[in-house]
Amino acid sequence: MTHPETQAIAERELCGLINGMAHQIAEHVRQRAVSLGLTAPQATALRELTGPMTMRELAERMSCEPSNATFVVDKLEKRSLIERHPHPTDRRAKQLVLTPQGTALRERLLELLSSESPLAGLTQEERATLRRLLAQATTHP
Repeated sequence: MTHPETQAIAERELCGLINGMAHQIAEHVRQRAVSLGLTAPQATALRELTGPMTMRELAERMSCEPSNATFVVDKLEKRSLIERHPHPTDRRAKQLVLTPQGTALRERLLELLSSESPLAGLTQEERATLRRLLAQATTHP
């Protein structure tokens, strides 16, 4: 086998493993979300809402377009889990803030997401190494 072919096989296998892990994590989130009466995007929004933030900031954390985040936030707002407040420094923007009910549900979600996670078999050190390697690979030109 030629060196480029060997490298192509290794990359294909690595891509398959990363894809498989992403699917396992997505299914894990979906199952935990459903158990709380949420959709996977709603669960992702709650997980990522670590404090007051704009819709644009939330969309970036969710890796989606702001219009998609708006749709998700509208549903969460109808359930009284999130409120839109005036932004303290930008009159054009709103800040998204969890309600007490939203905070309680987020805490429950985080507990569920950490239990039986697809990454549970890794030590903290292994997770840190994986995080570092994936960050390095995704920022490499």
